[in-house]
Amino acid sequence: MNTSTKPYISSRSQRKLKDLNTHSAPFTIANKTNDVTDIQAKKLFDTVSFSCSRLVTQSYSTSFSIGVRCLDASIRQAIYSIYGFVRFADEIVDTFHKYNKPKLLDDFERDYYSAVEEGISLNPILNSFQHTVVRYGIDDELVQAFLKSMRADLYKNRYNSIEFKQYIYGSADVVGLMCLKVFVNGNETMYQSLRGSAKRLGSAFQKVNFLRDIKDDKEGLGRVYFPQLGTEKLNEDNKQVILDDIYLDYDAALKGIKELPQNARLGVYIAYTYYLGLTRKIAKTQPSELLKRRVRISNFSKMLLLAKAFILFKLGYF
Repeated sequence: MNTSTKPYISSRSQRKLKDLNTHSAPFTIANKTNDVTDIQAKKLFDTVSFSCSRLVTQSYSTSFSIGVRCLDASIRQAIYSIYGFVRFADEIVDTFHKYNKPKLLDDFERDYYSAVEEGISLNPILNSFQHTVVRYGIDDELVQAFLKSMRADLYKNRYNSIEFKQYIYGSADVVGLMCLKVFVNGNETMYQSLRGSAKRLGSAFQKVNFLRDIKDDKEGLGRVYFPQLGTEKLNEDNKQVILDDIYLDYDAALKGIKELPQNARLGVYIAYTYYLGLTRKIAKTQPSELLKRRVRISNFSKMLLLAKAFILFKLGYF
């Protein structure tokens, strides 16, 4: 865990800042009274920023919010901030069709690196995320891989097998790794031990999202992510191939969930349980129906899944 009050900035981040022309000299204040006031003001602003990230999470994903609420209070804010960052980037490339998306994403990236450099951003989502990046030492490679996948959505609409794996890594696996950095709280040995499982969980979630959103992605955005569907329509055979791959991801992920620190285990297991339930519902849905409507889990079913996961956790299975 990086406990220094000076922002951690990797050499790659520094190069990105220079490339984006965002570097500026630090502003210092000599007056001690003003220093104290600034610290208090920044603390309040950080609190507001994390609250904004929580609001984004709750507004865009009730299911993810349920999982986060089951995490220990000490790490919830950090996870909210990660979700807020990736959600906004995803919104840029998936919505805002009347605006200059490449410019919006470039500005978002530039403002993020400026926030890391300065230790503050007046964009509360970026302010809270940079705080989490600094505090938990989130590698810049993870941020860059994520932005690379988001940028691919601006110009790509079909993926071969290699490109698909790269996209999954950048759009989902690295998000799992960012969260894992928070969960292990500086324990590098544990991070290295669990990183494979964290990636597999991210992969499973993203592939399920692709199956669930297959209609909207194709009709609304013109995208087909699965290589199997690049030349043929979704059918029972290729759907089963995709599902088999997802279940393998789940098996590998569950092993890692059981080894997570206690303060993160229940929340992650609940997210796993919800997505597994969604996967099973998709598996029972005809391909023709998946191409017509988005499969959802009712709020009542979500509560049942939550209760089951909580009971198993309390009984010591996790």
